[in-house]
Amino acid sequence: MTDRERIAAARRAIGLIDLTDLADDHSPAGIDTLCRRAREHATAAVCVWPEYVATCANQLRGTGVRVATVVNFPSGDEPIDAVTTAVAAALSDGADDVDLVLPYRAVLAGDVDRAAAMVAAVAALVEPPTLLKVILETGALGDPGIVASAAQLAIDNGADFVKTSTGKIPAGASLEAAAAMLEVIARAGRPVGLKPSGGIRTFDEAMAYIDLADSVMGEGWSSPTTFRFGASGLLDALLAVIDGDPDAQGTSDY
Repeated sequence: MTDRERIAAARRAIGLIDLTDLADDHSPAGIDTLCRRAREHATAAVCVWPEYVATCANQLRGTGVRVATVVNFPSGDEPIDAVTTAVAAALSDGADDVDLVLPYRAVLAGDVDRAAAMVAAVAALVEPPTLLKVILETGALGDPGIVASAAQLAIDNGADFVKTSTGKIPAGASLEAAAAMLEVIARAGRPVGLKPSGGIRTFDEAMAYIDLADSVMGEGWSSPTTFRFGASGLLDALLAVIDGDPDAQGTSDY
């Protein structure tokens, strides 16, 4: 890849980022900075804790940058009623995307009905153009076959995207898990997106996921409507490529 091609690829990848602040020590000042950087670099979205949705919606109105938030996060174990209440509040505050943690422990225990009921209940509240992204927590699910089954469950019950990870357990995204998810997406029969998240920090890592997605789904498939990165430090790494320092890395996942 030539330098010009690397710069073009980095710019493309920036437009796919959900610029994220889900740190446990998050602060209003950090959210203001997040929104400023998202506007400046035209990321696909910001992804924040629910209490910051209204602030971000106000700051990003008219920019084209979407506002995503998380529910049932990060445990995946909250009651359905509590999750749907949180979703309704987030939508009222202006959320464009809802990232829901699948009850992955229930899936691992064989209670797929509970997991399906959670996704279906949230999907019933999320109407286009709002998007429902279901976080599978692939690092906990482990086996690609289980990841594929979880992705199928999420899609069957209304997911618009399937997402790899919360970024809150040691094992984040992997190309193996993403490949399993893409195979399910490819036969979904309707548009479904992929969101790799958790541990993607460098230009080369980002390119590997985009190349994988395009190889399965077709060249040029990865766009903000079909593909997102959940990351914060990745933006710095991609900007470094544009600025001529291709070895630079981002510093964090969220």
